[in-house]
Amino acid sequence: MSELSRIGVAIDSSLLKKFDSLIASRGYTNRSEAFRDLIRDELVQKSWEGPDTTVVGTVTLVYDHHVRLLNEKLTGMQHSHFHHVLSTLHVHLDHDNCLEVLVVKGKASVVKKLADALISTKGVKHGRLTITSTGAEL
Repeated sequence: MSELSRIGVAIDSSLLKKFDSLIASRGYTNRSEAFRDLIRDELVQKSWEGPDTTVVGTVTLVYDHHVRLLNEKLTGMQHSHFHHVLSTLHVHLDHDNCLEVLVVKGKASVVKKLADALISTKGVKHGRLTITSTGAEL
């Protein structure tokens, strides 16, 4: 661990009370680690802005598997980007709906473009890209 620095922060008492309640509900035992996580989260989000930044993440899709040729389209896109799709999970939610989660890695711009293409495919009911850091720069 690197050298620790101590800082002082002035926070409105009612805001601090809400923050303490929030971090307690998430299992934090002290404010310092919660503040560190908030700062890390902001730094990770900022890093996504660089299109050449290497990121990892998940693309979550919910779709109707009865839509004609949808499975083939989604699988085809994944195969076209096989070097960015590390893994997939496919779950049958009910008779009509499937959940697919793809683990992706690559340049932020490429990952976002792939996710947008998958999510906007006709028959996909809902999709979301969640990006995080590879952890190397944290």
